[in-house]
Amino acid sequence: MSSNQETNKSAKTLRRILTYIREYRLWVAFSLTMAVATVALTLYVPILTGRAVDRIVEQGNVDFGGLLRILRVILIAVAFTSVFQWLMNHINNKITYRVVKDVRTRAFNQLEVLPLRYIDSHSSGDLISRIIADIDQFSEGLLMGFTQLFTGVLTILGTLLFMLSINPWITIVVVALTPVSLFVASFIAKRTYIMFKHQSETRGELTGLTDEMLGNMKVVQAFGYQDRAQKTFEEINSRLAGYSMQATFFSSITNPATRFVNSMVYAAVGIAGSYGAIRGILTVGQLTSFLSYANQYTKPFNEISGVVTELQNALASAARVFELIDQEPFPEEPEDAVKLQNVAGQVDLKQVNFSYDPSVKLIEDLNLSVKPGQRIAIVGPTGCGKTTVINLLMRFYDVDSGSIQVDGHDVRNVTRKSLRTNFGMVLQETWLKSGTIRENIAYGRPDATEEEIVQAAREAHAHSFIKRMPQGYDTMIGEDGGNLSQGQKQLLCIARVMLCLPPMLILDEATSSIDTRTEIRIQKAFSRMMEGRTSFIVAHRLSTIREADRILVMKAGRIVEQGTHGDLLEKNGFYAEIYNSQFARE
Repeated sequence: MSSNQETNKSAKTLRRILTYIREYRLWVAFSLTMAVATVALTLYVPILTGRAVDRIVEQGNVDFGGLLRILRVILIAVAFTSVFQWLMNHINNKITYRVVKDVRTRAFNQLEVLPLRYIDSHSSGDLISRIIADIDQFSEGLLMGFTQLFTGVLTILGTLLFMLSINPWITIVVVALTPVSLFVASFIAKRTYIMFKHQSETRGELTGLTDEMLGNMKVVQAFGYQDRAQKTFEEINSRLAGYSMQATFFSSITNPATRFVNSMVYAAVGIAGSYGAIRGILTVGQLTSFLSYANQYTKPFNEISGVVTELQNALASAARVFELIDQEPFPEEPEDAVKLQNVAGQVDLKQVNFSYDPSVKLIEDLNLSVKPGQRIAIVGPTGCGKTTVINLLMRFYDVDSGSIQVDGHDVRNVTRKSLRTNFGMVLQETWLKSGTIRENIAYGRPDATEEEIVQAAREAHAHSFIKRMPQGYDTMIGEDGGNLSQGQKQLLCIARVMLCLPPMLILDEATSSIDTRTEIRIQKAFSRMMEGRTSFIVAHRLSTIREADRILVMKAGRIVEQGTHGDLLEKNGFYAEIYNSQFARE
């Protein structure tokens, strides 16, 4: 990306940040008022200092009365300056952290409405890095901008006015050397932004790898992947170190470069002012004030150059966050979207076409009609589209063409919440939230009574192991299930569905992690649960789906056979081939 494009992107990001700040414009106005008062009093002190110096005319000729009066005014000015500065910093903190809260909330809310297509194509570590690390970095730069940028600019303008009031000609010397400092800061800032952008992206990549390794440590160790993981980590870490070093290098030379220019300004003022004092153009007190102003005038350039560096980092981080926020969410639901109520469970798929990648066809011209209460089993080789059908039924993805209807309503014209509320889903991959076992079972029904929760656990054959836990149903578990076995976590997920008992069920390898004895019990519980409910069962173990009303045999995204278990065996087709090969293995 060219430097002009980077500059345009940076400016666009800054405008986006200002839209968030606009919500707190009254606080910003108050902060600016405090900044003006702080700068005005700070710049008034050198005038008073110069007057105090002029009260000391010569040895034995000192105006002590006038000197004491000036000192009292200086003390009052300094005291008010401290109060105003404290108020300004407090307000700036309030604005910064509220803006950061708004951005982080917006980003998190965006995550909840993003299509799974986007989530699946980005590592969770990168997304976490954007919401946590990048927003933290953004807040630091924003805080520096509020606390130093306002006062820095005001100090420069105020100092120029005060210097002009003392002597316009020496002020021209100061102004003439100012562009040098601005050129240095601008030259460095352009290069700093690019490095900070690469730093943020690589940091997200490193977070993603670390999250992946920690979340799958058993697999990493089981396959001896540690050395390769270490090499990958070192490669990304080396890139991060390189970008960080370059960003730090460019940002670190800003201050000494501007200090050098500022020292030139101070020396020029000292020489010109001394000449003026000798010629009687200035008093010694005015020269003292002028030197103080020259120092105060150049100091903000150092601070602003530092702020610009931090802002470059903040803008690079904010750009990544806004990139997430700007992603296209799920299509908006129609204003007349139907809320499914009293669902019977009639499901129809008509000429459905879908693929994750347009260049790789998956499901083509899929037709299916399921009557209320039917148990539909879906079988087939890996990658044939079984789980994809489930994703389409739940509207995790929308069909490319064709339609899916529930009780005669196209799911695209139904509210997602009402659609998903009417489906109960148990997946092969368990998911538990950080909290008590009770909270995990009642995840879909927070208002469930204790008796209902216990009954659901009993039906899922989870009650016995829960009672053996240290605090029973109040036992805290982590988001990965803590010390629970994979089978126990699966039982909790089954209990969660049994508590809700919606009119339609999806069981995607729901008993894959459960021992055979418990599976037999669970299958009986499922049979009771599925009575009168439309059910979709995805299973690799064909022995678990013999009682299905209809078995769909999928291959390459198409239904190649369908019928009952007995009918399909009699056909001696693809299903019989799969069943016999599995039976032989067993």
